[in-house]
Amino acid sequence: MSKITFIGAGSTVFAKNVLGDCMQTPALQGFELALYDIDLERLRDSENMLNNLKRSSGSTCTVKAYSDRKEALRGAKYVINAIQVGGYDPCTITDFEIPKKYGLRQTIADTVGIGGIFRNLRTIPVMLEFAADIREVCPDALFLNYTNPMAVLTNVMNTYGQVRTVGLCHSVQACIPDLFKSLEMDTTGVQAKIAGINHMAWLLEVTQGGVDLYPEIKRRAAEKQKQPHKDMVRFEMMLKFGFYITESSEYNAEYHPYFIKRNYPELIDRFQIPLDEYPRRCVSQIANWEKMREELVNNKELKHDRSHEYASYIMEAIETDVPFKIGGNVMNTGLIPNLPKEACVEVPCLVDASGVTPTYVGDLPPQCAALNRTNINTQLLTIEAAITGKKEHIYHAAMLDPHTSAELSMDDIIALCDDLIEAHGDWLPAYR
Repeated sequence: MSKITFIGAGSTVFAKNVLGDCMQTPALQGFELALYDIDLERLRDSENMLNNLKRSSGSTCTVKAYSDRKEALRGAKYVINAIQVGGYDPCTITDFEIPKKYGLRQTIADTVGIGGIFRNLRTIPVMLEFAADIREVCPDALFLNYTNPMAVLTNVMNTYGQVRTVGLCHSVQACIPDLFKSLEMDTTGVQAKIAGINHMAWLLEVTQGGVDLYPEIKRRAAEKQKQPHKDMVRFEMMLKFGFYITESSEYNAEYHPYFIKRNYPELIDRFQIPLDEYPRRCVSQIANWEKMREELVNNKELKHDRSHEYASYIMEAIETDVPFKIGGNVMNTGLIPNLPKEACVEVPCLVDASGVTPTYVGDLPPQCAALNRTNINTQLLTIEAAITGKKEHIYHAAMLDPHTSAELSMDDIIALCDDLIEAHGDWLPAYR
């Protein structure tokens, strides 16, 4: 029996989407869906939920929960990763509250910036433990990473974990639908080319019937910018730099040095920037979980329609050898020549029985590559810190971050990093 292992299966809603999709996929019938999580209560919830879904859908997949990670992985053909190390309380709270004491404000803090750096530092050691297990008990498995910070973790698994890994994010799939809905444009027949780095990939080309749609997109965007709306940061970046970015405005507000600035407090209202957005989402999800739990876990008639998540489509393409195109995060093996070869990039990939094959993109527009490199610098120094255990590379990563360096002095950045290391305590034992 072939096996799909889901690490972080206590994320019940996401497990429903991804593994529910597998149950809806003919080529994946008969697979074992192996569930693993360190939270045994949430693990049981997901097991019950998926068994309800199995009965209501008539799927021939089997569902099995494991308390032993290595046994959950043993013999797996595919491994799906959706973990969060440290959770909202205490680690996300720490990532937001200590920087505030220095006047450094964030929106999401899960990709780059101070929050992204420290999320990486506590997650990378855990991911390398996964990699060691995979090399031992399922060395040929394809690792599908959904965990942020996407670029760094996917890079680490490929480069240092020696595990065949592709990183998967929703932002590429959502880019055209969200943009065109916002501008009241028709997506019928639209062709697009998207590439860059995760959360900062670029809509490089967008056509309809061979006609370049960018002039009309920019005309409508410029008009829409005259009134407040939820995507003002991305529209401003497009109007200033020429190309639309895949990930949302609340994310991109903290990837650049232009929007969250103590000396320009009016920018927060002008560009509708939701400071502390991620903690708000966490609190809301925690508050709503009991109601959702009843609807998901104890619902014997639970239904599921196949989602747009890439995972089941990737596995289906490999099992059937019917090609499928994705936007995947992979190592930059010459795919985008004007980005560093050590970087993880997000590019179109073809999936078939041979696996995930990235496509050559070529050079990005120089201003787009330059903006990507500002984030790649922090990513690569964060990896250096995690692999060498040298605290000075944490400082380097933070001092190179565009938003952090625009707000704080070098001395304050170093003091902030030291405070965060101390506050994380046993979550970051290597640096204490």
